[in-house]
Amino acid sequence: MFDILTLNHISQRAFDELPSSGFVVSDSLPDPDGILLRSASMLDRPMNARLLAVARAGAGYNNIPVSRCSEAGIVVFNTPGANANAVKELTLAGLLLSSRKIVEGVNWVRELKGSSDIGARVEEGKAKFIGPELSGKKLGVVGLGAVGVLVANACEALDMKVSGYDPYLSVDAAWGLSRSVTRAMNLSELLAESDYVTLHVPLIDTTRRWFDGAILAQMKRGARLLNFSRGEIVDDKAVLEALQSGCLDRYVTDFPTQEVVDAEGVLVLPHLGASTPEAEDNCAVMAARQLRNYLENGIVSNSVNLPDCSIGPSCGPRLTVVNRNVPNVVGPITTALANAGMNISNMLNKSKNDYAYNIIDLDGSCANAAALASVADEIAGIDEVVRIRVIA
Repeated sequence: MFDILTLNHISQRAFDELPSSGFVVSDSLPDPDGILLRSASMLDRPMNARLLAVARAGAGYNNIPVSRCSEAGIVVFNTPGANANAVKELTLAGLLLSSRKIVEGVNWVRELKGSSDIGARVEEGKAKFIGPELSGKKLGVVGLGAVGVLVANACEALDMKVSGYDPYLSVDAAWGLSRSVTRAMNLSELLAESDYVTLHVPLIDTTRRWFDGAILAQMKRGARLLNFSRGEIVDDKAVLEALQSGCLDRYVTDFPTQEVVDAEGVLVLPHLGASTPEAEDNCAVMAARQLRNYLENGIVSNSVNLPDCSIGPSCGPRLTVVNRNVPNVVGPITTALANAGMNISNMLNKSKNDYAYNIIDLDGSCANAAALASVADEIAGIDEVVRIRVIA
């Protein structure tokens, strides 16, 4: 039985993935095996010794102390792509809002309430809200992950000329792109040619305040910038200066800050990117499934700190080992098993950045519970081994 602590309201569909026969799910568990959350901050939260996994029902994970989790052998999951369609649709809305002065027009019409000649005043005043069509304009998509690909394809269908920039473009993402989406060889090229630039990249050290004054100065004069990734990717002060100078015509962001919330030329949305019932369901289901598969079977998928690691069902006991990604760790592990008379029937070892993960299936006839516990203790004492689990 596994205890799962929820730190946010989670879609009921997640509970369907964690049946009561194997899981206790509650928002008040003192010593959980797993944590399921959305936007709640864990940055100052102590990690209980029993905690094995944290699953974020969303793509971003800057509310989770990933380094501390890794050091304790706690796997961190996110749900890339689960809310991609919701963010894509809001990005399309952002493109229209940035061009057609829709918000300004709606606000102006509200001011006409009570006018006896409202029709005439509308015809007289609507010229103030003229804005360009999207068709035929050039769109630059920065980041071609799950959201970026959907945005690129949708905008190509709107007859925009779309180019994308992503030095880490995956094969799967490339397969999903429309053939008419062109590849920018570098960011400067994309910025100089685009009437609209939309950002779809994760917030990491190299993207924090990435779009600063120097980057914004490379944009086509009068371009429109959209940020539905993370607020910290863009330097707010630099954006305001770019708007004042005319380098930017409009900035649309889903991330309110004191600097931009009422600034001229900025349209600020209240972080609505994944705020659809469909996206919340999709993220919750995906996070719950990943959490369950790891706790029950040791399978890792969509982890931000460990490699994807999937192996078929085991006929005997299964060991999982998290270790630092350095030489001469696997050898002592297999030696310890051999010395205990335990035969390995299947094994998978993968690494990701500073950590590696091992799934080791044993011949069911060669180990009892006491022997498994003893060899697990021995393996835990090996230098660079962070955590070991026995899944019977």
